[in-house]
Amino acid sequence: MDKICRKFAGCFVVAVATLLPATLPAAAGEGVVPPSADELAAAVRVAGQPDAIGLAKSNFRQVDHIEPQQITMGEKGFAVYTLNPDFVRGIAGAPAGVLRSVAVTATADSGQKATLQAMPESPGKWVAASVFSGNDEETLSGRLKPGSVLLNEPQINGWYELGPDGVVLLQASLPQSPVGKLVPLSEYQREVHGRYADKLPGSDYQRDRGIGFAQAVPLPADTGLPVSIVAGLIAAGVAGTGLVLFVVWHKRRLTPR
Repeated sequence: MDKICRKFAGCFVVAVATLLPATLPAAAGEGVVPPSADELAAAVRVAGQPDAIGLAKSNFRQVDHIEPQQITMGEKGFAVYTLNPDFVRGIAGAPAGVLRSVAVTATADSGQKATLQAMPESPGKWVAASVFSGNDEETLSGRLKPGSVLLNEPQINGWYELGPDGVVLLQASLPQSPVGKLVPLSEYQREVHGRYADKLPGSDYQRDRGIGFAQAVPLPADTGLPVSIVAGLIAAGVAGTGLVLFVVWHKRRLTPR
């Protein structure tokens, strides 16, 4: 498995809004709804399965250069949201974030930590998709106020507290607003629209073969991802539901599924 360092590396991905459990609000204007307790529990169970633990062990082996004899998976899952393409477009009522994954912390017997990402494969079903070094998701989730969720803006590796009134930047590799400052949702929407709206699928940027659209990137021969996720990624790109993201890898390394 390849190791990807979270540095200013010019890596591009497509954020997919189709791989979500059936917990989104009936109307987008109702805002972001966290996963239910049952869904979180299901994601945590997936993180405790042998293949997921093996994925975490690979991360420790590749990143920390250790061979843990025992790995303890956390008993709590942390919902992670990513920037919603419809919010960037300015579609009325679209919530700022869509659920990307549930993060579960893995701890080696030597003390090192990693974060397993359980992603929704279909309603009610989760899959262990990747492992990042460190436990930023758990740490940052512990700083959230009640009723808020953890939002990631991958282009700047920005982590926000997303609440009913706006977003508060917790940390970022390329901060676009002061850490700790509340930015109202209307203002945040204008900011991300200005940064990314002209780079969405279907834009002139895509038609002119801008960065991220220059060529189709072939899938690895064996990604290990379920067929439904791979198909969803392709379909999302074709349908224009994805968002071209400029990812700044922030001193973390990823072990993909």
